[in-house]
Amino acid sequence: MLDIIHLLPDSIANQIAAGEVVQRPASVVKELLENSIDARANNIQLIVKDAGRTLIQVIDDGMGMSATDARMSFERHATSKIRTADDLFSILTMGFRGEALASEIKSQESVSCTKGTNFQVRNLFFNVPARRNFLKSNPVEMKHILDEFQRVSLAHPDITFTLYHNDVEVYNLPAGKLSRRIVDIFGKAYREQLASCEEETPFVNISGYVGKPESAKKGRGEQFFFVNKRFIKHNYLHHAVLSAFEATIPEGSSPFYVLFIEIDPSHVDINIHPTKTEIKFDDERAVYAIIRSAVRRAIGVYNLTPTIDFESDINFGNLTNTNRFTDSPNPISPSFSGLSDFENARPSSQQGSYQPQRDEVYRDKRDNSSSNTENWRKLFDGLEGFKPNNQASLGFDPEPMTMGSKANDISDESRRIAEIQEISAIQIQNRFIVAQAKNGMMLIDQRAAYERILYEKYYNNLKNKKSFTQQLLFPKTLDLHPADYQLVMEIQDEIKALGFSFEEFGQHTIKINGVPPEVQEENEKEIFEGLVQQYKTNQTDLQLDRLENVTRSFSKRSSSKYMGELSKIEINLLIHQLFETAVPSYTPNGEPIMTILSLDQLAELLNRKQ
Repeated sequence: MLDIIHLLPDSIANQIAAGEVVQRPASVVKELLENSIDARANNIQLIVKDAGRTLIQVIDDGMGMSATDARMSFERHATSKIRTADDLFSILTMGFRGEALASEIKSQESVSCTKGTNFQVRNLFFNVPARRNFLKSNPVEMKHILDEFQRVSLAHPDITFTLYHNDVEVYNLPAGKLSRRIVDIFGKAYREQLASCEEETPFVNISGYVGKPESAKKGRGEQFFFVNKRFIKHNYLHHAVLSAFEATIPEGSSPFYVLFIEIDPSHVDINIHPTKTEIKFDDERAVYAIIRSAVRRAIGVYNLTPTIDFESDINFGNLTNTNRFTDSPNPISPSFSGLSDFENARPSSQQGSYQPQRDEVYRDKRDNSSSNTENWRKLFDGLEGFKPNNQASLGFDPEPMTMGSKANDISDESRRIAEIQEISAIQIQNRFIVAQAKNGMMLIDQRAAYERILYEKYYNNLKNKKSFTQQLLFPKTLDLHPADYQLVMEIQDEIKALGFSFEEFGQHTIKINGVPPEVQEENEKEIFEGLVQQYKTNQTDLQLDRLENVTRSFSKRSSSKYMGELSKIEINLLIHQLFETAVPSYTPNGEPIMTILSLDQLAELLNRKQ
């Protein structure tokens, strides 16, 4: 048998070892910044060009290196951080493996320079074309660099950090307190949202800040754990924080927190992942309990927990509204002036990749029929003339009446359809629609239904490059987080295709000149910020292209604004438009929109026998 195993040359072995650590420009930024911190620098400057593809430069005023150390730093597994195997269990420095800089030295010469280190990396992955080809666009790579820069600068508020991208200053963070560093990075809005979190025990010490419940955001926002000043990701500890905020934030929201965990290095194993962002505690349950207790205490000390109003009757307060099921003027009337376009514009057959089996089934049905309307109308066969016997006792007005509703502005065609196919349906708590079906009762989630309708409307607009913009009388300015600003610039074409009109207005600021017609007045900034946050959440949890992600994000965030009271016309129009969509039973993310309870199921709920 031929011998096929052989030793790799050092040049190849070094690329493999470094490849585990250096995956993209942000990886280089992290390694160099941490080296500067280990060198006890007080001022660190990061300069990048073309999102790190062309240049990554770090300048610090640390201890620097001798001529011999400068040569040795490029050797494989050359490090000043550990001497023996026992040192692995007492590591307090950022780096220790000595892999990232492993390279072949081509030339060297002595020069005079200032105190510290000036390190430049040019043309990253020049010798590894395959790795370079897998890099994302400049905005995406710059976002990763910003993430690493924020993590390192948050962990060390006592160090001055500056960041330049293409000769433009992005961050200038003077040394100071942690609270000042948080405000400098995330904006002045965080100044009034921080609650100090402190807890000292013989086993572990907790310090940092948590955000007030009202500042919680949908999806994963700004959340940072640092163990001995090293950033980590830990789902178990994240659950501890969420558990402490239980009943104080809406479901699906996550609070802001920057928490530092100081623990004896012998109780932690940080050598389980190449990037050292995942660690193991020898007693995770104890750390979990301490963090949960510390956060709860912070919420209590700052009076952040909601209180009970003993003056009101929580059991009967809602029954005082006798007009809940009448067609009185709507306090919040959704605007759907443009949704009747479904009559002429049907979703493309190449729509997204979500719920492929369900979508294919519904599309096949639509291909075999000129209209999907006839199919869903069969659910209500035989109920055209039905009126509840106890209509008056429930507060129903037998003569429909509409006053001041935006439904009056819908097209004549949509109104005609709603009037011809009048469905016996009511609204429950401005959240659900209950309608009578042929074989039982149909329950519709109002917000989810609007999400499906909006999704298909805007998906078709984006596919057909047809959008409508309502110009604002007074443009709104919006200050964005640098990472969010980079993201907006990356997907600005898709956002503008939705109907938004905006332009750059200073550093990390945009000016919104117009919005889609469905965006309610005085709500433009909130919708735009929600769109960006939802896009980031989808980017993390789902693998979607830009068009699909933008459409899902906008429809989900916009649908939450349509939770007001509906008139009978609006209820009929909602049901009609929902069943005109390709997949009326599920949201774009696959969540159920409706369910039908048969008469047998209803009887079973009440322990009735047929």
